[in-house]
Amino acid sequence: MSVPSPAIVGVLFDKDGTFVDFDATWGPATHAIIHTLAGGDPELMRAQAEKLHFLLDENRFAPSSPLISGSSASYGALWGEALGRSDITALKREIDALAEVESLKALTPIGAPAAALGALKAMGLRLGVATNDTESSARRQIEALGLGEAIEFVAGHDSGHGAKPDCGMVVAFARQLGVAPQRIAMVGDSRHDLEAARAAGALAVAVLSGPADRAELASLADHVVDDIAALPALFTELNQAI
Repeated sequence: MSVPSPAIVGVLFDKDGTFVDFDATWGPATHAIIHTLAGGDPELMRAQAEKLHFLLDENRFAPSSPLISGSSASYGALWGEALGRSDITALKREIDALAEVESLKALTPIGAPAAALGALKAMGLRLGVATNDTESSARRQIEALGLGEAIEFVAGHDSGHGAKPDCGMVVAFARQLGVAPQRIAMVGDSRHDLEAARAAGALAVAVLSGPADRAELASLADHVVDDIAALPALFTELNQAI
């Protein structure tokens, strides 16, 4: 006899590729960061772009780019190699500071996230964000998109819970809500998001609004939807089935 899944009470969102348009936001932002760190030197700009698998002329990322789902903690050393810098800790701080400013300039939402999150909130679900961006940058973007009232938990790679694909952010959100991780759904557009959900024992929900396609995500996901606009119907169906 199968054991029914527990009712979902909390939804934890990845940010980039989930409700922030990854390419439209981070393409221009990354170009600006590369330009600033290179001091405008074309050779240093090309060296960074090659190391980070970023297409300078098109302001977009190759699928193999470590920037797609990583954090400065994971790709900072690569950036240092491209620039010939060994002060990686200081460089990571520079990257994060520049990213916070430049991403806000280019910030582009996917669809109407305020409507989707508002509908989930109205259903009684409690909402959070877990991103490999910095917490400060995430909070600024959340406020700029008008999502601050809906979201009660925000964690970045620097919040003390680790970075995805580790499960620390998922566990921290469950702990804040006072529930088991099994009652949390982690929603994201990358394997890192789904791996974090699996490691915590949470429900893994993939959205196809980021760089990864269904074939890349389906094997790790409990459910796959086109985008977050489909979530109110999904969670209504799941919780009614309990």
